[in-house]
Order: sequence, then structure tokens, then C-alpha cells
Amino acid sequence: MAIDRASNPRARPTLPLRAAIAECLELVIAGGFSLDRALEQYRPRLGDPREQGFLQECVYGVLRHVFSLRARLADVLERPLRSRETLLECLLLAGIYQLREMACPAHAVVNESVAACQLLDRGWAKGLVNAVLRNTERRGQALQAGADEGPEAQWDHPQWLIGKLAKAWPDDWQALLMAANARPPLSLRVNALRVTRDDYLAQLLAAGIQASGVSAAPQAVVLAQAMPVRELPGFAEGLCSVQDLAAQLAAPLLAPRAGHRVLDACAAPGGKTMHLLELTAGQIDLLALDINDTRLGAIRESVTRLGLACAIRQGDAGDPGSWWDGLPFDRILLDAPCSGSGVIRRHPDIKLHRRPEDLAALAHTQRRLLDQLWPTLAAGGHMLYATCSVLPAENEHLVREFCAAQTDCEVLPIEVSWGRATGHGRQILTGEERMDGFFYSLLRKRSDG
Repeated sequence: MAIDRASNPRARPTLPLRAAIAECLELVIAGGFSLDRALEQYRPRLGDPREQGFLQECVYGVLRHVFSLRARLADVLERPLRSRETLLECLLLAGIYQLREMACPAHAVVNESVAACQLLDRGWAKGLVNAVLRNTERRGQALQAGADEGPEAQWDHPQWLIGKLAKAWPDDWQALLMAANARPPLSLRVNALRVTRDDYLAQLLAAGIQASGVSAAPQAVVLAQAMPVRELPGFAEGLCSVQDLAAQLAAPLLAPRAGHRVLDACAAPGGKTMHLLELTAGQIDLLALDINDTRLGAIRESVTRLGLACAIRQGDAGDPGSWWDGLPFDRILLDAPCSGSGVIRRHPDIKLHRRPEDLAALAHTQRRLLDQLWPTLAAGGHMLYATCSVLPAENEHLVREFCAAQTDCEVLPIEVSWGRATGHGRQILTGEERMDGFFYSLLRKRSDG
């Protein structure tokens, strides 16, 4: 139902705020849409930028806390909602979140949520919505205590993922889960070809924007408070780009040099691609490859905004015969498709969309990419395997098995202050030094293999 409504050309071009929030959430929870795609559908239906911001805040918040919110809702319902009433559930979850986490005036939340029922073809539920939200406000902290029973409600993650993280990181899993539920900072990568980091920090300060540098990433700037990127000084002119701190570590680890032939194998949306070009002043022969041609549009936009250039091509990195010209690469960046378990704080819909059975399929894809790309690497060349995952099955275990099967492969040490050594790479857990969860393994092809 959610997909039909979103794709219907006769769908209402504008919607009141609470109805838009409920429909947007239903697209993610019941329709299988990514959070980003759902927001793209519904932001334009709210003309006021303040309402657009409220929509984003509320939808992100509900998805971050969906398990505990569902527990609170169950605690105030006299009987469970019917399974097909996902839209009504979304309206109620959003209302509870607005009352408990956004400190919105109770009368506004209740009255506008009740009014939204008619617009959502749920006029029969007005009394239910009124009773649930008023009961939520009245019970206050007592409702909070009841909702904290059970691991999913306590940690706001699915049970299967809690179990895998507890097994993989027995000393860190609780901090990891709390970090995954927190708001991430807005991090920028300063374009060193245009401005120094100190000079850009001064520009931010002059504009009244508080920010700081980070020692682990020499071009990184972290804003004290998130803001629309288009309002950043010099963004349109290419002085900076949005990129998490952990993602900014990839290009320096690969260490390309002028004249190198470089492949960014799963390049979209292109943050690491641009960083490689910035580090080398564009003096490399770089191919940005991605299987999704639509997502390559972001790379085309970035090269224009930043004044850089590279070859951009659609293709399956796991099928080099369809795109490779036979000339070996000196450097390969393989930012492999993964569970995204290290970036849940930025993409909380992962909690609902990812399933435990997905991990085996992802590991198969990751191994296929490694196996197929390795022959395209020149002797003496380096491949950087990267994921935004904190699960060893996609990281340490996978690389260990790959290296055992390759007689010409050696793991190079990554001697840095950040993260933790795993034996075949380096792992960052979500929240460590304000970073997303990432894994890096630097591999070298021996010429005597």
C-alpha cells in the first residue's frame, strides 16, 4: 500500500505534517524503502523548511528507537493493532516519539495526530489515537520503565544483531550499540587543493559556525552542530565535502602516487574517489566504477563541483571481463557492499531491513569481488579492502580466508593510532573517536607469488 501511494502520480502533492510523517515511516517499515529514498518522496510535499526539518528529525528518531517505541505502544494499547494497520502504527509511534523525545507540546501532538487520521483514511481510529497519546503523556516515566524490558527494547536493535555483536566484541558491544543509537556528527573533508584546514576553520568561525579538526584525519573538520551543507562557506565552490571521519582514512591508506593507475571498484557515491583525486592533485589515471549507473550521478556532480576529473563507468566489479582493458592497476580501492552495521547511526533503517541470512550472501559477494579483482592488480600493487561493517564475518574472517587462498598476497601492517589491529586489518567500532564503524585491510601483491 505504501509503495502504491508513493508511486501514484495523482497522490496528494502536499500533506499536513503528521500525515506526511506517518506515510513516510510506512514506506520504510512496510514498503521496504530506504530511509533516504522515503525522505526524497516526502520532503517536497512539505513546503515549509521547518516542517521538512521536523519530518526528518521525527522519522530518523522513530527508526533509531523503533523497538523501544513499539514496546511503549504495546504497553498502552488495550489490544494489539491488526497486522495490516502499519500506517496507524506509524502515526502512533511518531506521536509517542514526539511526546517522549522531542518535547513537543502534548496538545499539538494529540490534536494534529487525531486530525491526521481522517487524511490517512483512518477516521475510525481517532478515539484510539487520542487515548493512546493522552495515556502516553499521562503515564510519563512509568511508561518508560515498562518499555525497557527485553533486550530489543533496551538496546533498540534486533535480537540477532545484538547477539552477533556481543559474541564478536564481548567487552565493547554495549558501548557499540549505544553509539549506533546516537546522533552522528557532521564531518567534512576540506579540499586541500583549494584551502588549508586551518583557513577553512577560520572561515567557519567567521560565519559563526563552531567546528574542530581531528588528528586522525588531516583534512577533517567536525561541526559542533549539524546544518544544511548548502549553507556551509564555500561548499558550492568545492572547498569541502561531507564525509565521515572513518571514510576519510581510506585514500591516505591506499597512498596513490602521481602516474598511478587506480581503480575505485565500488565508487558511488564518490567521497573516496574525490579524496584520491584531491590527495594527488588529479595526477592519477583513476577509473570510478559502480554497478549502479544512477548512483554514478553523484560522482559526476562531485567532479564538477570540485573541479576534478576521472573516468566514470557503469560496470560490475565482479566481472572485469565486461569493462577491464587488460592494463593492471597500481592501486585498487574495494569498498565492498556490506551489512552497513557500522553506519546504523546514519542509516537506522538498516535495523529493520537487514536480516541474519543476508550475511552469507554478502560474504559471498565480497569474496567474489576480491577473487575477481585480484588478477587486475599489478605485481607490487596495493589493494585496500574496506567495509562499513563491525562484523568479523565480513572483515577479518573473510580477508584471512582470501589470503590463505592466494600465494601472492601479503597483508601490510596499518600502523596508526586509531582503531584496533585484528591480524588481517584494522577495525574501528562505531563511536570510537567520533567515527563510524569501519574495517580496513591493506593487501600487497607480491611479484614472487
